[in-house]
Amino acid sequence: MIVIVGCVVVTGCVLAGFTWSGGHIGALIHPAEIVTIGGASMGALIMMSPKKVLGDLMRGVMQAMKGAPFNKAAYRDLFGLLYDIMQVARRDGMLGLESHVSDPHQSTIFNKYPKLAANHHAVEFICGALSPVIEGTANAEQLEALLETELRVIEEEHHAPISVLSKTADALPGFGIVAAVLGIVITMGAIDGPVEEIGHKVGAALVGTFLGILASYGFFAPMVGRMEFQGAAELNFFRSIASAVLAFVRDMPPKVAIEQARRGVGSEVRPTRDELDELFKAAS
Repeated sequence: MIVIVGCVVVTGCVLAGFTWSGGHIGALIHPAEIVTIGGASMGALIMMSPKKVLGDLMRGVMQAMKGAPFNKAAYRDLFGLLYDIMQVARRDGMLGLESHVSDPHQSTIFNKYPKLAANHHAVEFICGALSPVIEGTANAEQLEALLETELRVIEEEHHAPISVLSKTADALPGFGIVAAVLGIVITMGAIDGPVEEIGHKVGAALVGTFLGILASYGFFAPMVGRMEFQGAAELNFFRSIASAVLAFVRDMPPKVAIEQARRGVGSEVRPTRDELDELFKAAS
């Protein structure tokens, strides 16, 4: 929603400034310029991007339009889930978690938090963090190395679609110039025509430069920034999972392990200490 509002503000302010200066909106409508710039930029984007990166880019843009799901409520669910898991492990041993980790979709613990259970990436990461400990194949130091490796891959996969979108944003002013040059070539072919016709063709050519610059700095570059913040929010969510699990594996009490993870969360989405106490009471 915020992204849509931003696009409306950018477009509205540009058009308002243009009309207040005596311009007419119709002078900016040239489908040929839009096809040239849009087609060239999309072609370059497809050319530089592997199939997976294109898919991640589409999902990232859609997620940016909807807004990041990693809010305070998501962290409350996460900490509640992790606390329940740790309580079961303390009561029944790590083997008591085997059924929950091997089939999280049928787990009473995971199904207690339906929104978090619907995030299959988070569920997979939690189960992947706990599995080596349940199986006894990794100690705390080895588990930390495993999780850091996985977090690094997650970060790299976040950066890939952002990188190609950023390159596309950088290329848009150049494609705008290409459209403008094509317009000037057309104008040269009609140089002996009426002054009004020449003026119209020159104006259409300049619209190409205008659209390329506006699309780059008004839409694509801000979307890159938005996706960077969103990727950081998701990575911090996964780091909170890793922090809590590692703290518990190092024999910290569940409440202390959750508190350590909570302190690593940004203030905007961090549950308060009182909210955490309510989670502990509800799980007891």
